[in-house]
Amino acid sequence: MSNIPETGRTSRVTIRLIAIQILVFSLLATLAGRLWFIQIRNGDEYTAEAAGNHVQQVVKPAVRGSILDARGVPLADNETRLVVSASRTELLKMRDDGEAVLTRLAGVLGMEPREVLEKVRLCNAETKQPCWNGSPYQPIPITDEATAQQALTIRERAEDFPGITAEPTAVRRYAAPAGADTAQVLGYLSPVTDEEIKEAEDTDSPFLRSDQVGRSGLERSYDKWLRGKAGVTRYEVDKLGRVMGMTESAPAVAGHNVITSIDARVQALAEKELHQAMKEARKQHDRNTNRNYEADAGAVVVMEAKTGRVVAMASNPDYDPNAWVGGISGRDYAKMTNKKSNYPLLNRAIQGQAAPGSIFKVIPTAAAVKAGYDFNGKYACTSSYSIGNQVFKNFESQDHGMIDLGRALEVSCDTVFYRLSHQEWRKDGGLKPKKNAKDWFYETAHQFGLGEKTGIDLPNEVSGRIPDRQWKKDFWKANKDNWCERAKQWPKKKDYLTVLSRENCLGGMKLHAYDSVNYSIGQGDTLVTPVQMASIYAAISNGGTLHTPTVGKAIVSPDGKEIEEIEPEARGKLPTGKKTLRQIDKALEGVATRGTAAWRFGGWPQDKIPMHAKTGTAEVYGKQTTSWFATYTEDYAIVMTISQGGTGSGASGPAVRNIYNALYGIDEKGGINKKKALLPKPQKNLPEIREDGSIKAAALPKAGRRGGE
Repeated sequence: MSNIPETGRTSRVTIRLIAIQILVFSLLATLAGRLWFIQIRNGDEYTAEAAGNHVQQVVKPAVRGSILDARGVPLADNETRLVVSASRTELLKMRDDGEAVLTRLAGVLGMEPREVLEKVRLCNAETKQPCWNGSPYQPIPITDEATAQQALTIRERAEDFPGITAEPTAVRRYAAPAGADTAQVLGYLSPVTDEEIKEAEDTDSPFLRSDQVGRSGLERSYDKWLRGKAGVTRYEVDKLGRVMGMTESAPAVAGHNVITSIDARVQALAEKELHQAMKEARKQHDRNTNRNYEADAGAVVVMEAKTGRVVAMASNPDYDPNAWVGGISGRDYAKMTNKKSNYPLLNRAIQGQAAPGSIFKVIPTAAAVKAGYDFNGKYACTSSYSIGNQVFKNFESQDHGMIDLGRALEVSCDTVFYRLSHQEWRKDGGLKPKKNAKDWFYETAHQFGLGEKTGIDLPNEVSGRIPDRQWKKDFWKANKDNWCERAKQWPKKKDYLTVLSRENCLGGMKLHAYDSVNYSIGQGDTLVTPVQMASIYAAISNGGTLHTPTVGKAIVSPDGKEIEEIEPEARGKLPTGKKTLRQIDKALEGVATRGTAAWRFGGWPQDKIPMHAKTGTAEVYGKQTTSWFATYTEDYAIVMTISQGGTGSGASGPAVRNIYNALYGIDEKGGINKKKALLPKPQKNLPEIREDGSIKAAALPKAGRRGGE
């Protein structure tokens, strides 16, 4: 009989198999225990380590599109500069929050340590400019004017400058072609904030932390197109920062270019003439205040009469928008925002509100005809007009006898309009208005587009004010508490403001006779902007169409294949018949040839280029008079105003005449030199767009920037 078991295994083999089984079960038990240890007992720890393997993105900023004038000349474009930036994230890892590094950096850059430290602090309610108002995780630019030697020093001594980079970067440039700053029209850029990033998350134009966004002007209005789309490459990295792989990549897409209706040559001229007019006004003595005119601010608008496109728009005081590039300094920010500088960031062409004075009279003229008065009827132009014990004088107490409405415009007779407005006020019920009160003088102003924004493609436009009955009620409700509190000082105090407060407290909600009388000549509580008046005078020129003013003319894709033209849009018609409009037009021509503006248009070739004008001198309580000058030809409307500048024809007239001379090539004797004419007809066509998408720029004379004088 054999000793071999039926299984065919020896006892030694069996023992080995059992040992192997025990070993396998032990390994499985160990693995299970390890899995329990990793996933259950120390699960949180390993989850945290896994989270260390995350995605980092590298952003390549898109090249921002250029803003060009009507002939392709860059008003705002980009240039490569050496930019030194600081990583706030890296600096905060240091014991002193990077103060020592930033102090060393200031020494290399030739800056004050305080100036560098201020640039990296975050803006908040307590911390004002200079500070960083962008994302705290984005590199903060310290300067965009580093020299090659400074950049080399920073890179060679990297151990002394942790968190600091010096790289060539495309930055915004405001070129001021021909000396045209165009500051308030162009606007400026600053970094996107965390709040803006969050707000734009679900829009068709989200932000990245590296984005610069437009804060005012065209940079803001057309930011969506100009900004482009940044390139983003995403890498998976471990907790030590080692790249484990690329997850996705999207190339940067350059921004679109915006072609405007601005002509850099005309813009430069408008800025120069406005600046010079203000300087000249300051040399003139004001007999009312016994001191020279202050001429502290002004604006001028040159508009295409048939389209509403803006050819030039200047505001003074102005500034150099390049000051914002790379982060504005504390000194520059203070200069732009303090009272002493008179707030140059304001675009007074669309944000400057003032009583219009006599350039407003085209509106009560149209209103009078609508109310049933004959344009050619005879109206008394006496030296004064009385309502009770109040006497309202004509300008310089002149008496022109019986005249029609056309002549009233030519000589700017106040008392004609006083009478008409007072009569209409009484017809409407006076202090107790009828339910169906016509209020022709106020209603017509609204129909001329006043009291509301024109809709120009620039941000922060204001609406002005037509002080009708509803406005009086609303204004009284908002201010009655303050008025009535001050009125308690009466009769012990009888100064002007106390007496006025008492009157407003008791009857400020009513439209008084004196309100309507002052309103009829563009005084009192009436407020307009230069762009509103330019739009109105352009409408009179073109036959009655009110256009929405525009600065943008076309949006062009980077490759030049997509061109979106911005067509002129009508926003209404003047509320006058063709006959009345022709009569007003003829009267305004008379202003330029034999009326209050005639002395400024001596020698003008009226037979070849008919000129129309209206002068205005508006009184402002506590200040000197505001100068207004409104004009038009069949091609252009030009309106200029100078705050505390004196009379319309005296202060603004010469500057407006000089702009027309340059536009049409008019010499001192009234001859027309077409070769010297800057723009005798508005630019209709877009500049040449080449096959590669670049836009051909017209040649310009060299001129320096005034730099915010």
